[in-house]
Amino acid sequence: MAKLTIGGKPVNTIGALPEIGKQAPDFLLTRTDLSDISLKDVAGKKAVLNIFPSIDTPVCSMSVRKFNQEITKFPEAVVLCASMDLPFAHARFCETEGLKNVISASEMRSRKFGDEYGLRMVDGPLAGLLARAVIVIDKTGKVIYSKIVEELKNEPNYQEVLSVLKTDKENNLDVCTKSGTAEHSRMDNSDEPCDDGRSG
Repeated sequence: MAKLTIGGKPVNTIGALPEIGKQAPDFLLTRTDLSDISLKDVAGKKAVLNIFPSIDTPVCSMSVRKFNQEITKFPEAVVLCASMDLPFAHARFCETEGLKNVISASEMRSRKFGDEYGLRMVDGPLAGLLARAVIVIDKTGKVIYSKIVEELKNEPNYQEVLSVLKTDKENNLDVCTKSGTAEHSRMDNSDEPCDDGRSG
C-alpha cells in the first residue's frame, strides 16, 4: 500500500499506484453531465489524472485551476479531475470558476478507480476518500508518470507533471512520407526537412 501523511500523521491507501511502463487499469467515472467515461474514451490522447479527496477544499480546487490553465499548452492531452464528489459539485465548481479545459469526474457509480489505482485511503480522518496523486497515461494506455503527494495538504508538483508531457512530446517522432527508417524521421508538427535532407 502507498503511504502519505495528513498534517504529518501517517495514513495508508488500499494498494500501490500503477507502475510506470505498465498498462493503466481501466476505470469507470461519471462526468458532470452524468455520462460515463473510461480509459477507452481517452485513447489516442495523453491523459493526466488529477486525483484528490474533494473539490470543496482549497488545495484540491487549486489543482483543478492550475491544470485547467496549463493543459492548454498541450492540445494532444486531456486532464481528468477525479474525486468522490458528486458530479453536481464538480459542475458547480467549474461553472463558478469558468473552467472549461478539464474533465471533472466522480466515483459516483463505481469504486473501481480508487481501489485498482491504489488511491483509496483506508485509515485516518479521510478514510474512504481518494488520496492526492497525479498519474499520466500515454496515447497507448501505458503509465508514464505515477506519484502520490506525500503530504495531503500539499499541491502536486505541477512542473514535474508538465515536464513529463513536454518531454514525451519532444521525443515523439513521426515517420516521414515513403519511409519507415529511423534516419527518415522528424519531430511531431515539424516543418523542418527529415534528417537525411529530404522534405516531407
